[in-house]
Amino acid sequence: MSESRRYHVTTFGCQMNKADSERMAGILEAMGMQWEEDPLQADVVLYNTCSIRDSAEQKVYSYLGKQAKRKRKNPNLTLVVAGCVAQQEGEQLLRRVPELDLVMGPQYANQLESLLAQVDQGNQVVATDPVHIMEDITKPRRDSEVTAWVNVIYGCNERCTYCVVPGVRGLEQSRTPAAIRAEMVELGEQGYTEVTLLGQNIDAYGRDLPGITAEGRRENTLTDLLYTIHDVPGIERIRFATSHPRYFTERLVQACAELPKVCEHFHIPFQSGNNDVLKAMGRGYTREKYQRIIDTVRRYVPDASISADVIVAFPGETEAQFQDTLSLMEDIVFDMVNTAAYSPRPGTPAAEWANQLDEVTKQDRLQRINQLVNQQAEVRSRRYLGRTETVLVEAANPKDPTQVMGRTRGNRLTFFPGDIRELKGKIVPVTIQEIRAFSLTGVPCLVTA
Repeated sequence: MSESRRYHVTTFGCQMNKADSERMAGILEAMGMQWEEDPLQADVVLYNTCSIRDSAEQKVYSYLGKQAKRKRKNPNLTLVVAGCVAQQEGEQLLRRVPELDLVMGPQYANQLESLLAQVDQGNQVVATDPVHIMEDITKPRRDSEVTAWVNVIYGCNERCTYCVVPGVRGLEQSRTPAAIRAEMVELGEQGYTEVTLLGQNIDAYGRDLPGITAEGRRENTLTDLLYTIHDVPGIERIRFATSHPRYFTERLVQACAELPKVCEHFHIPFQSGNNDVLKAMGRGYTREKYQRIIDTVRRYVPDASISADVIVAFPGETEAQFQDTLSLMEDIVFDMVNTAAYSPRPGTPAAEWANQLDEVTKQDRLQRINQLVNQQAEVRSRRYLGRTETVLVEAANPKDPTQVMGRTRGNRLTFFPGDIRELKGKIVPVTIQEIRAFSLTGVPCLVTA
């Protein structure tokens, strides 16, 4: 491929996809390509797809339609679909969009260069077979100069009845603690301040790695990893996501309380507040266990920010069961909850069930739960009023160039007056003067760190 080629990557879905996109963009730049902001002007167009929701999947097909028209006029255009829709649909995608050059599942992200070499030889390539994810030596083109994703475990062994992830991302494969630490050391040397450790089910980290302690406890857990990486020079903040209540331990919470670099923010999806629905989802825990987890978090880290995911209108969910979800939220009071109405996904057990709920019910419940999410977020924001919070400055406020923006340790978006050229990447104490449901505004204290 010639050095003058320009590429564009569009990312749908979760943080794992964003991390994969950064790695694939890094590969394309190492091949001599340049970033192009407009996908309709790029020579290589890559859509990194998500199949968690039907709406995201349909958007991909809409975008592909425009690119297919371009391809018919310009055969030199290279069209790539990566990610979960690619893994799920495989050759079906080629039948639906014959203009595609490459269909590749998430496990192939670090093999993009060799796959494109096959395309250059005139092949239409489908790479969706399960593979062992070798230690990744690619250099991501990171979207931020301040915060970075670091994958610690790929895949998922759970079998939630609504979820396509195990089918599209494969079984769990943990990276070694040494490889993760080495990547973080390099990030620290490059000037990054914050790292988010990523895994589809991050609490399962290390289950596939060898190691048992003298006391008979499994080594190489997420907790052990936090102790291993905590002293990496330059990295001042550590986050991790996404947790699964089935594997979330008190020892992990203790570590978070003990280790000053680990932020006071826990993302622990609950999905439903009703035990029968949780059982139908295949989640492997009860409402009561989830509440005990939150109690443990708040005992060790009283000011912790807690966010979650929830699905409403799961097949067969009654109004009374939906009310159980609302009551769980009222018992806990979350800082943030990502909400979704159930969307049947191909190849999942729940999609085949006869007790699907109608769209009117789905949208009604989604609207009602969103109202509660907004109310709770505002309630949780109130505790910040008048407090001084440390904010890691990430960017200028796009709506007001006299302000910068960043996040508190509890993950609240915060705006304050300042010059991004001076403050980017700095951790600044900010006194909070104004609160909103999902963001704060304040004034900086004189000292910067």
